[in-house]
This record gives sequence, structure tokens and C-alpha cells, in this order.
Amino acid sequence: MTRDQAKKRAEELVGRMSVEEAASQLRFDAPAVERLGIPAYNWWNEGLHGLARGGTATSFPQAIGMAAMFDDELLTQIADAVSTEARAKYNVLSSEGDRDIYHGLTLWSPNINIFRDPRWGRGHETYGEDPYLTARLGCAFVRGLQGKGETLKTAACAKHFAVHSGPEALRHSFNAVASPKDMEETYLPAFRALVRDAKVEAVMGAYNRTNGEPCCASDALMGKLRGEWGFEGHFVSDCWAIRDFHENHKITAAPVESVTKALKAGCDLNCGCTYQHVMNAYAQGMITEEDIRRSAVRLFTTRFLLGILGDEGSEYDAVPYETIECAGHLALAHRAALRSCVLLKNSGLLPLDPDSGETIAVIGPNANSRRALIGNYHGTPSRYVTVLEGIQDLLGDKGRVLYSEGCALGDKSVEPLAQPNDRLAEATAVAKRSDKVILVLGLDETLEGEEGDTGNSYYSGDKGDLLLPEPQRILLEQILSIGKPTVVVLLAGSAIDLSAAQERAGAILLGWYPGACGGRAVAELLFGREAPSGKLPVSFYTNSALDEMPAFTDYSMQNRTYRYFTGTPLYPFGYGLGYSKCSLELLEAGRESARVRVRNDGGRAQEEVVELYLRDERSPLAPPNAVLCGFCRVRLEAGEEKTLSVEIDPHAFTVVNEQGERIPGSGMWRLYAGFGAPDARSAELSGQRVCSIPVTG
Repeated sequence: MTRDQAKKRAEELVGRMSVEEAASQLRFDAPAVERLGIPAYNWWNEGLHGLARGGTATSFPQAIGMAAMFDDELLTQIADAVSTEARAKYNVLSSEGDRDIYHGLTLWSPNINIFRDPRWGRGHETYGEDPYLTARLGCAFVRGLQGKGETLKTAACAKHFAVHSGPEALRHSFNAVASPKDMEETYLPAFRALVRDAKVEAVMGAYNRTNGEPCCASDALMGKLRGEWGFEGHFVSDCWAIRDFHENHKITAAPVESVTKALKAGCDLNCGCTYQHVMNAYAQGMITEEDIRRSAVRLFTTRFLLGILGDEGSEYDAVPYETIECAGHLALAHRAALRSCVLLKNSGLLPLDPDSGETIAVIGPNANSRRALIGNYHGTPSRYVTVLEGIQDLLGDKGRVLYSEGCALGDKSVEPLAQPNDRLAEATAVAKRSDKVILVLGLDETLEGEEGDTGNSYYSGDKGDLLLPEPQRILLEQILSIGKPTVVVLLAGSAIDLSAAQERAGAILLGWYPGACGGRAVAELLFGREAPSGKLPVSFYTNSALDEMPAFTDYSMQNRTYRYFTGTPLYPFGYGLGYSKCSLELLEAGRESARVRVRNDGGRAQEEVVELYLRDERSPLAPPNAVLCGFCRVRLEAGEEKTLSVEIDPHAFTVVNEQGERIPGSGMWRLYAGFGAPDARSAELSGQRVCSIPVTG
């Protein structure tokens, strides 16, 4: 069914409704209109990295981990699996009369906000700090969710529009001020790409104001969205964001005024309760019947496109319940976990030998934690494999595994460990009795996440700094001081200052939140069954770098992210090591693509990511550092050589002026190709040469 056909059907159906019936359909929990044969529908469902909050579902790595794959093809496959499970649940549950929250086909994903500040608690829901990477991966995810069928498989939603990345504690009243240049260069490109290129069906507004206007009723943002970009889908508020208009932003005085402002601006669907006042606003002449019916038509257009109204149905109506956590989806999640982990340091300690018969100490609060596997916005997996369990399963009877939790994760309610306690003493004893130590540290959704959802009021979702919690810092120091060969495994969703581990540990593996069975992938990487190949979608800084950045509440991009940061990161954007040494030669480049020869010079198979970066050599409007403009994942057997053509972002050869206009650059560019960013620290850490050639014209 085409959009025009669906819209015509929607107009006919809404035209048969009373004004009150049409108004009732603008709530996320839309009631049935029985006289017209319209069933109830709950619009609220989540699919960030697997179906969330609606029962059993396949658990994939958290979004930031999937971004580290630098693999849009695999991400599309993952999103397709998520939409398959959404269809399976919808089919069986609606047949049983269950049309409740988290069971619908409108998935409020992906989150394509830019992870501009490493303290933001929700940053791990995103695809990182780069607009181009975010746009490509966001488009890939949308295409997987929405499918290529006659009907939409599910309806994806680009959120949170726009200029939204903390602080969480202020989001209901905060005004994010961004210059026209930063808007066009950083905050809007991914949304534009998802609307224009991926044809995303829905867009969700943010809680905050942007440049003075609430995002769910912003004339400037809506002008971009529906005017300049031609968005034809529906717009949904973030949950209870319209209530913020009068309760927190204080730009309206009462719910009817908030309803009027939002509906007239083009916010079609209210997640929350404020649109219960739509008829009051209508009765007072503040909104018109046309305002109500316009939004209702947009919403019913989506339902017709999904094939869940009318007699035709959808080609996805036969998707069986048995697809949920099926073998194929679990294998896909495992592959994603393997590709997402990032090797940050290796002095030769990894891979460990599974046949050595050595005693391995597995220590740390995240070593046997299920919560540290799944991030936030997660489902309910039927099985978990923690890092400890993955190592135990892999080694079997070939080696001995000793385990100690070592310390508490680090909730601020836990008293600082000024003196060794029983857990620290046990960890020390375990480490001393081992040949090698695997120390599993990090965070989980109680220490970084959404405001109100973390269970820890101290953080309000955000991090106060980039340090590990104090109990873990004490544990790290104690274990490193013993002197045993030590691998640090970090399970977290954002930049952590790992300076002590970088200086003294033998290896560091970043596992992110790798999914419910992600411990198996971590074990396979540690013991060489597979080779790490993930790349950082965010820069990792030392904690002192926060002093060099603008305040958290400052949305200026000055000295933020790898494009503008003038200091030295601990680990740069795009960085990640492997187990085999690969080389690269940049053969030629033009405006549309570059030709690159890559070779695996080592003795084992390795997946690598070829990364292209472009720097305008002369324009004062260009970012000071080279900017990602293309990437391609490639697998190379030992000794294998391949020549690749890597596409270049069509916007790469432009710059943005202070008025927010995208204009041609200077005509003098330098293109860099490598397995990481053209950063001196990256070359020092990895030993991998970055090639560059000038591009003119």
C-alpha cells in the first residue's frame, strides 16, 4: 500500500468519526471505536536493541555497542530481527485480546541524539558522537525495522528531536541553546537523513526547549521537519513532555494552552495524559476540528501502512511466536557482541591460551552480573551468560577458574572502602593464587541511564565524572599491585578514565553492555576463539579533560567530541585493536569514493574497519580535526589482500557557516585512510600507519 493510498483510507475513516472520537485517537493509549470496527491500539513500544519491557525477547548489545561494530549491514539484520519479534508478539497477543503497552508495532527507536558530553547518562542509547556515523547507522536500523514489504513491518521512530543530550536532571525545564552552525553541522544531520533517506515513519520530540521553543511545539524544528525535509509521517511527544509546557517550562499557564500549542505546531500523538484536554481546548475555541482531524489522519495513515486496519491485512500476519529468541536471532546477537567489543590495549597478554591448564582468577562486580549485560530499555531474556559463566563454559575442565566479586559495584549508598573488607581480602587471595587475572569492572543501568530510571538519585541518570566508582578504583589498585598478568574487562556504555589500567594492566577489553549472553562472546575474544574488531564510536578521555570542555549545560561544540577536541584523548574516536597486524594503502580518491588496498600481514583471520576522514586544509569554517566521511568493514584471512571501494559522505566536501548554511569548502582537502582516526595517539597506541592524499577541485 502506498502512502497516498493509506492516507486516502485514513481520511475516509476519520471523516466518519465524531470530533470526540477523533480526539480520543491522539493519545498513546487510543481506545477502540467499536461502531467503526476500530480496535484499541497502544502506540508505546520500544526496540532499542531488542524488544523492551514486553516480556521475552532476544537481547542484542546496547546501541553504543552496536555502533562500535561500524557495520550498517549487520545492524539492518538486527533491526529486522527485532521487527520480526515485534510482529510475532503482536500477532499472537492481539489474537488473545491483548493490545496493551509494549505490544504494538510502533517502535520508539532509534535514539539518534549526538553523544556530545561523556557524562550524559543516556549516551549509551545512541550511536555515539559523530553525526555521519549516527546517520548511517540510524538509517540502517530504520530500514531493518520498517522492512521492504507491501506494508510496514514495524514503524520506526527517530528520537529525540532535537538538540537533546542532558543533563537528565534538568531535561523537563532546560533550554538547550545551539548556534545555527552547530544545529546544521551536528544536531540535525542524522534526523534529516532518517527522514529523507530512510523514510522513517515517526519522529519523537524531546523534553527540553531548543533555542527557547519546546521541542514538541517548535516552529523552527517543525519547519525543518515538515517543510524543508518533507516529513509525511506522524510526530509523537516524549512521555509527559507536553505537561512540561505548563508545569516546568512555564511557557503556558494550563493544560488546554499546552494542548493548543502542541497540536497546532504539529504534534500528532501525546505520550502522556495532556491530550485528555483536547476537547476542552476545542470547546473553548482554542483549536479547530481541522487541527484534530489532521493529526488523526496522520496516525491512521500509519496504522493502514502497517496493515493492521482494513480487511487486507499484512504479509507479516503469519510471523509465528516461535521466532522470538529463535536460534537465528540468538546467533545474530552473538555475532554482534563479537564485533562490538573493542580491544583498547594489548601488551601481548591476549589472547589467553585455553589449553594452558592455568588457574584464572575472575574478579570484579561485573564479572557475574546479569544487569551489566543488558544496558537499559531491555527485554526479559530467557537465558543469561555472564563473563564468569562464559569463561567457565569455554575452559571446561582445561583450567581452574577462581571467582571473587571483589567489591560492590559502587552505589553512592555504599560506604567508601577506606580499609580492606572481606570481599577485597578475598579478591586479593584469589588473585595471588592464580596465574592470570581477568578483572571485570564498569557500570550498569543503575549508574548511567535515564533520569528517574536509574534507581540512584545521586546520579539523576548522568555521571558526575569519568572515574570508576571508588570501590572499583580501590579494587583495581589492589589487584594491579599484586603484579599478576591482568586483563581489565570494562562493561559500561560510555567513556571511563582507564589511565591506571592503561599504564599497568596487560590488556583492556571494552565489552560495553554486550547483551544477555554477551559473556560468551567476551570469553571467546579473551581466549582467542575470535579476534576483537570493534572501534570506538566515542572518544575516551581522562577525567581531567572535563576541565577543558564547556559546562555540561553548554551545547556549543567547542572542544567537544573528536571533531573539535584540542586535547589528547585517552583513546581516540575510531580506535580499536585486533589480534592480527593489517596494513593499508590509499590508492586514489575522489568526491564520491576512495580506493583502498588492505592486507592481513599476520597469521590469523581478522576483521577490520577501514575508516576515511577528510579535513578541509584552508577553510576557517571547517572543524579543526579531520572528520569521518566513510567506512567499510572487511574480513581478511591470514595473508589475504583486498582492494576496496569505500563510499564518501556526499556532504563531506562542504562546510557550514555561522548562519547555518552548508556551502562548498575551500577546495583543498586531505583525505586520510586507516584503521582509526588520523590521530597521533591512535598511531602510537596501535602502531598502524594512516595514509593520506590531497584532494582538490
